[in-house]
Formats: sequence, structure tokens, C-alpha cells
Amino acid sequence: MDNIEKLAEIVSESNNIVFFGGAGVSTESGIPDFRSVDGLYSQQWDYPPETILSHTFFMKKTEEFYRFYRAKMLCLDAKPNAAHIKLAELEKQGKLTAVVTQNIDGLHQAAGSKQVYELHGSVLRNYCTKCGKFHDVHYIINSEGVPKCECGGVVKPDVVLYEESLDDDTVNGAVRAISNADTLIIGGTSLNVYPAAGLIRYFRGKNLVIINMAPTQMDSNADLLICDRIGEVFSRI
Repeated sequence: MDNIEKLAEIVSESNNIVFFGGAGVSTESGIPDFRSVDGLYSQQWDYPPETILSHTFFMKKTEEFYRFYRAKMLCLDAKPNAAHIKLAELEKQGKLTAVVTQNIDGLHQAAGSKQVYELHGSVLRNYCTKCGKFHDVHYIINSEGVPKCECGGVVKPDVVLYEESLDDDTVNGAVRAISNADTLIIGGTSLNVYPAAGLIRYFRGKNLVIINMAPTQMDSNADLLICDRIGEVFSRI
């Protein structure tokens, strides 16, 4: 039995699957990954992306933040790939109870997934730092320089920047889902980004599946390890 058959068997025998995913899930939709060879880190800007996408930088150099953000973080032409679509199907079948994602692109919801815990927020949502009013992503695209709310306040993306904390409700929901899962599938993530990666330690279920192109620190704990593209794998089960 090959790895794909093993994965299909695990999926068919599971009733409470949770998927934990990272950037690798979206790279097949054309969204660049930070740490890959052709990712954002290898491109030239005045500051490293990690610096630009920090709370301090947003507060001090907001216009420069938005120049980078509009150019590199808004990939609105991207479409869900085989992984997003299969996960939505599994939820519809009652197999999968939640997706926990580190991605901020909204592609899981675009594919039809309902229960999605977005640990790092979403580029599709933005809010006024003064009055709290929400604005959609087109508000950012259609503005110039620093986007301002009607009240005059600066509009900020509803994404978790470096130096910022994760949302408590989102984390608690993700922990609850992972704790109750009988199968946890980890895909497209190096498990190097904390605190998000730390959430998988709450898994107490039967099957731990890891699907990733590069090794992760949890490989030795996996019941099934597949070194391949997540979309490619999911298109075959």
C-alpha cells in the first residue's frame, strides 16, 4: 500500500479530521511563500519583509508598509487549488470538522470551507484603528498612500503582524478543534512559526499525518509522512 492509499484509508476511517495548514497550501495557487527560494525573502526591498510586516513598522512607516502590502500581500486573482477544494468536500461529507490555517488569503472559505480558524487573520478584512469600522479589501486597493476611514482614522489590515498577539477566541477555537480530533493532517507548513505551530501539541488523537515538501520538527511523531505538494496529494485521494 502506498502513502496515498494509506492516507485515503485514514480519511475513510476518521470521523473528526482537523487540518492544520501553512503557506505551502497556497503556493500552488500562486501565492508566494516567505521562506521558499523564490519567496518574498529573496526579493529586494529597502527592508526585509519581516521588518515591514511588523507592528512597529506599521506604526512608524505606514505609507511604506502599504506600498509593500499592496504590491506583495494582496493576491486577489488567486483561486483555491485541489487541497482547498478537497478539504471543503471533506467538511461537507462530515469527515472534517475544522481547518486551522496560518494563511491570510481567504482561499479556504472561497473553496467552501465553513469552519476555518484564521490564526493570522485575513487580508480580506480591514478595520479603522479609530472607530473600529470594517472595510473590505477593495477599500485598500482603491485608496492611495495610507488608507483612511470616513472618520479620519487609519485603516489597518485585520492580519496579525510580527510583534502582535494572536486573537484569543481564534486560538481557543483552534485548540478545542485539535484536542477533539481523531486525525490531524498537517500540510504545507515548516512548523517554525510560533505560537501557531505550538497548537499541534494539543492533539491527542489516533492519526498524525504530515504532508510537506521539506522536513518538519514533528516528522518523527507522524503516523504517516508524505513528502510532496499538498494539492498534488489531495487531488489523488
